Amino acid sequence: MSLFAIGFLLVILQRSTGQFPRACANTQSLLRKECCPPWDGDGSPCGELSSRGSCQNILLSQAPLGPQFPFSGVDDREDWPSVFYNRTCKCEGNFMGFNCGECKFGFSGLNCTERQLRTRRNIFQLTTSEKEKFLAYLNLAKNTPSRDYVIATGTYTQMNNGSNPMFRNINVYDVFVWMHYYASRDTLLGGSNVWRDIDFAHEAPGFLPWHRVFLLMWEREIQKITGDENFTIPYWDWRDAEDCVVCTDEYMGGRHPTNPNLLSPASFFSSWQVICTHSEEYNSQQALCNATSEGPILRNPGNNDKSRTPRLPSSAEVEFCLSLTQYESGSMDKMANYSFRNTLEGFADPRTAISNISQSGLHNALHIYMNGSMSQVQGSANDPIFVLHHAFVDSIFEQWLRRHRPMLEVYPAANAPIGHNRENYMVPFIPLYRNGEFFKPSRELGYDYEYLQEPALDSFQEFLIPYLEQARQIWAWLVGAAVIGGIVTAVLTGLVLACQKKRRGTSSEIQPLLTESEDYNNISYQSHF
Repeated sequence: MSLFAIGFLLVILQRSTGQFPRACANTQSLLRKECCPPWDGDGSPCGELSSRGSCQNILLSQAPLGPQFPFSGVDDREDWPSVFYNRTCKCEGNFMGFNCGECKFGFSGLNCTERQLRTRRNIFQLTTSEKEKFLAYLNLAKNTPSRDYVIATGTYTQMNNGSNPMFRNINVYDVFVWMHYYASRDTLLGGSNVWRDIDFAHEAPGFLPWHRVFLLMWEREIQKITGDENFTIPYWDWRDAEDCVVCTDEYMGGRHPTNPNLLSPASFFSSWQVICTHSEEYNSQQALCNATSEGPILRNPGNNDKSRTPRLPSSAEVEFCLSLTQYESGSMDKMANYSFRNTLEGFADPRTAISNISQSGLHNALHIYMNGSMSQVQGSANDPIFVLHHAFVDSIFEQWLRRHRPMLEVYPAANAPIGHNRENYMVPFIPLYRNGEFFKPSRELGYDYEYLQEPALDSFQEFLIPYLEQARQIWAWLVGAAVIGGIVTAVLTGLVLACQKKRRGTSSEIQPLLTESEDYNNISYQSHF
């Protein structure tokens, strides 16, 4: 009980990030289309008096989109977040947050100048006390109301263009369940019409950066409500697993003794209620998920459709995926061939990298294998195995980044499905994050994976990292300059040698003999070039 009491106290004192900050979920902010809350430290919008940030117009990407979404002006998520707000806090330096009251990922300290690096560990490498603490933190998040974050229960039109705000309170864990739902929900077209071929977090280039931000934000919220600044999400390495080894009461909940679709009553996860799982009901009502409880977590691992997902992914399949050199290709959606992203996401065969949407590989395979709440995209984050799974998927993404060292330009700047271009802001995050900002190594974002850790760097090497990274980004120019410089040097050297040879051919009798220092200093050299 003491842990819960401490957590409840901390949530009262701490501020959180999210899609709709409570300070902006009101008529005035919506009508002004401005979300620039004051920072508690000085009371000014965005902490401007302390030079933390300022309220700025949002600059939206004008890059063309792919053909997958043939509409315009029908979905609140288009050109996020401009339907709701066109002015938000632009933070300076290493400050971050919807009011610039936090530090960027990877930084800490009063002025956000201290670099930090935390390590995500295999859940089976945690000690008993560490594992129990992780489970307690999950339960605390499920039972702690989010102080500064609310969810939208209606579209902007249903809110009468902002004059009738429709928002609701929610607990910290379900904030993230709802955000995952909101990013992947169908577009409501009116009547009973919907458009299903849209997803701001899946089936396109942003899949990996989006979930990377999602996990970082989730991790930070746990750190804040518990006061445990060193908390990191553990991962489940499911390669070559025979079954769901985390599906026990000791970890994420075992199987119910009489109903195989439910969790064991010995696990407190069996008392959790899910939200946002009735997508067809929301569509028929042209409504958004309002976070009403919809029953217990469902999970029946291994009793899935074997023709679609015969087993959990293998090490060989992961290694093949990592060997792919193209991050994205072709249509940049679930039909993309030879795409690392599409193969890891699971729409392409993990042995050939050819798109095959009748099968579910790698990331998708795990979701299908769980055969329950995890298997429906919009509500999949209800099952806490979701965070273990996506932490490991992120680690595979991290391996690929380290192996292939792509430049930012590798991430598509244009013609990706809606919301997935490099400069698009990710739905539904406020503060705003662009897809391309998270297409970089995890160490630059303040975390690493235990099984990927490299030897510790000394302080001098750490100092050099940003400069080496800049050099890597322009290596092609550097090589070109070196080649041209070598050619010029060779030409000059040849000319100098030729001149020297010509001079040596002159009679020694008429060569000047310089013995006095003053004569040497007064010599005037003329160029022969």
